[in-house]
Amino acid sequence: MKKVLVVILVAFIIIQFFPIDKTNPAPTPGMDFLKIKNTPPEIAKIINTSCYDCHSNETKYPWYSNFSPASWFMKNNINEGRKHLNFSTFATYEPKQQAHKLEECIEMVEKKEMPLESYFVGHQDAKLTDEQRKILIDYFKKEKAETERKMAF
Repeated sequence: MKKVLVVILVAFIIIQFFPIDKTNPAPTPGMDFLKIKNTPPEIAKIINTSCYDCHSNETKYPWYSNFSPASWFMKNNINEGRKHLNFSTFATYEPKQQAHKLEECIEMVEKKEMPLESYFVGHQDAKLTDEQRKILIDYFKKEKAETERKMAF
């Protein structure tokens, strides 16, 4: 048993030498969802708190991101989140793709699939109340309809 614990401890120490890259891509204010959509401050605050760490280039890494393997799990979630939806580069999406991304936002928030449960471990403030979910869903629906209206012209 003692040997197993020593091996685990040594392995834990060794993996600390393989940190994640915490560099965020350069900000692109002219492409950011909150800016281009003129998102009202109260809604922007909800989106910033519950979505932006994984779905933007503005990730704020908490203290526990300094420890592997938790940092690897976190970085994987961030990479996947940005791949599926990056609010920082929202303007680069074609209008049809923007509407689709907004539809996915609506669906994920309605089904309570976002934010991920694992995100709440260090971000209790990211938990959405039913009222906040309704606000976000209504806002995303409004923006989706506006995007589709613009596509029709």
